Amino acid sequence: MKGDLHGLVEECIDRLDRGALEADHLREVLARIPKVGNSVQDLLYLQCSTTSVTSQVLGVQFIAGGQVQPEPDSVADFPYQSVLEAMRDGWCVVQFPNMALLLDEERTYGLGCEFILERRSNSNPQGGGTGC
Repeated sequence: MKGDLHGLVEECIDRLDRGALEADHLREVLARIPKVGNSVQDLLYLQCSTTSVTSQVLGVQFIAGGQVQPEPDSVADFPYQSVLEAMRDGWCVVQFPNMALLLDEERTYGLGCEFILERRSNSNPQGGGTGC
């Protein structure tokens, strides 16, 4: 059996319909289901050119599995070119840009167009992101 969790369950349903479902098939699916307390929070900081989720990403900071990841060398190497692209890949926005930081460019104390996104990932190497 190969594929994502949804595909594995569909395959089990197909095997059940054919009378070919065995306990080992269900055990494989069970092994892929994230266990409570067995996931970690991944964070993605995206600095953008505007407050729109479709604006160009200018900077990236990625924390995966509790480890700060090296920053990409160039914009072309960023994992996402917009916040919307990251959202389509299962990332959830937990903080939108702070509009107050954009009011006076001479007195800005942070990155005004920074989005913070998170997803939970299974600490099992076979697991992937588990959504928001």
